[in-house]
Amino acid sequence: MGYKNLQETVADLERHKMLVRIDLPLDPNLEIGVLHRRVYQAGGPALLFTHATGCRFPLLGNLFGTLERTRFIFRDTLDDIRRLVEIKINPFSLLKTPLNYVKAPLAAWHLLPSVTTKAPVMECSTTLSGLPQLVSWPNDGGAFLTLPQVYSESPSSPGFARSNLGMYRIQISGNSYQPDRQAGLHYQIHRGIGAHHAEAIARGELLRVNIFLGGAPAMSIAAVMPLPEGMPEISFAGLLAGHRLPMTRMTGHLPVYSEADFCISGVVHPAKTLPEGPFGDHLGYYSLTHEFPYLEIDAVYHRRDAIFPFTTVGRPPQEDTSFGAFIHELTGPLIPTVVAGVKEVHAVDAAGVHPLLLAIARERYVPYAAVRQPQELLTIANAILGQGQLSLAKYLLIAAQEDAPALHTHDIAAFMGHILERADWRNCLHFQTATTIDTLDYCGSGLNEGSKVVIAVAGPLRQKLGTEIPAGLELPSGFGPVALCQPGIMAIQGPPSVERRGEVDPLVEELCRFYLERNNFLGFPLIVLCDDSSFISATLNNFLWVTFTRSNPATDIYGIRPEIHGRHWGCRSSLVIDARIKPFHAPPLIDDPVVERKIDALATRGGPLHGLF
Repeated sequence: MGYKNLQETVADLERHKMLVRIDLPLDPNLEIGVLHRRVYQAGGPALLFTHATGCRFPLLGNLFGTLERTRFIFRDTLDDIRRLVEIKINPFSLLKTPLNYVKAPLAAWHLLPSVTTKAPVMECSTTLSGLPQLVSWPNDGGAFLTLPQVYSESPSSPGFARSNLGMYRIQISGNSYQPDRQAGLHYQIHRGIGAHHAEAIARGELLRVNIFLGGAPAMSIAAVMPLPEGMPEISFAGLLAGHRLPMTRMTGHLPVYSEADFCISGVVHPAKTLPEGPFGDHLGYYSLTHEFPYLEIDAVYHRRDAIFPFTTVGRPPQEDTSFGAFIHELTGPLIPTVVAGVKEVHAVDAAGVHPLLLAIARERYVPYAAVRQPQELLTIANAILGQGQLSLAKYLLIAAQEDAPALHTHDIAAFMGHILERADWRNCLHFQTATTIDTLDYCGSGLNEGSKVVIAVAGPLRQKLGTEIPAGLELPSGFGPVALCQPGIMAIQGPPSVERRGEVDPLVEELCRFYLERNNFLGFPLIVLCDDSSFISATLNNFLWVTFTRSNPATDIYGIRPEIHGRHWGCRSSLVIDARIKPFHAPPLIDDPVVERKIDALATRGGPLHGLF
């Protein structure tokens, strides 16, 4: 049976030496965040901060910091979930080997929350300012809850069946929020709470919201699960937890998750907003200050032995990387049942998840053709971009399974090579030039607005990829040095960008014209223009992060020898992606060097943090 609350989780992890207590009085303003990121990068344990400066409650971080520890936490229920997934994929498996699935009905029973009258979370009360004031990055706009479970129900059809549990950013101090009375609610587009908010606005009603912190670890995982519409996250949390989740009904209020450590209760006005942010986010940049809905706080409850769970986000990989890997293990086998013809889809964490999708699918439209070309792949690409949060992708690279049956999207270097060996830039680029993108992505034409490109390849090899920078490579004045990112991909350092939002850069167009009559890039179908060629070429993760988080396809993709047929744009030579930081981009995250030095000093030999990282 899985853990019922965070107290059971902490005790068990400590028994198994997977958790370390930090009794040192570290400050939740920056210091704890720096240590958390250091320990995560080292693959270290979960951290329980027992004497954080100015905090009444212990803080728990890095709970899901390794995939191995995450599997351990859910070890009692993973087999049940896998069996249910197998039944979903192939119902006949139940008939073939029924003994393998005798526990499936019991596991499904856990989908239904139980209604209780006793709620440990309601035993005590506090205020927003009484919570740990966690600030992770120097320019954050205030303190934030970073592992909230935001619960709402459909105003027109209240109840568990049409509830939503999401992990949305909650700012509890700073900006113009009234202290202890208001909290920022930053939900991005295509989130379930948005449908509930839209209903409330249409009805002219307040949207009631409960924010839970802690409880069973399954609640945090469920809050970030990309579940199909119509399946409530609270049900999946029960399945993952291995028991029916206890919910306490409150007259005139939403039900309260009984085993939570904290519950913040409030209402969202139909159409009122306040400035929220900035906040160091999972793309590795600050999401800036924008108008977002906010909560008017009714009450803040907590259990007597409450533990405050948190994480810090930033340039991946971070703790949410382990979230993503675990979720992929659970849901990856279901992808072919959602989109016919798909073998696998990979939202690339190193590129910030939403900016880059890799996919492999079948190309069967004309199997008798002498040469395979993308046809069914384009149908499938459109279907992928119509699926939930996958619709926020900017770049979708999709390959035909028949061309390389052993290819996998998680071998990113090999996948990129496969694409580039077969790319014909005259016909494999398919743009959506004015559409929605991730709220946190500042490369587009505005908040939530930008473009997408599908790069679809099928058929035999077209070119051999270069593995060395060509000798005597000519460069226009002001460009260089040049570096090799991987076979077929060259990085060129350019002057700082002066491009304005939504416009192409004449400097890059001039660069492409410079090579009209030169064949310098034979074997290099992809050129990335960047601010620092040594940085982008140092690691695969650097290449992915820079290239796909700093470009908007419609304005930052250029080509050498471009051509237009009808409304279709392509090029006959190398593709050029301008991945320089633009004047309108959000600034990247940089730690406070004073805080970094302090934490590093505490971890030296003989120091109280020695051995943690």
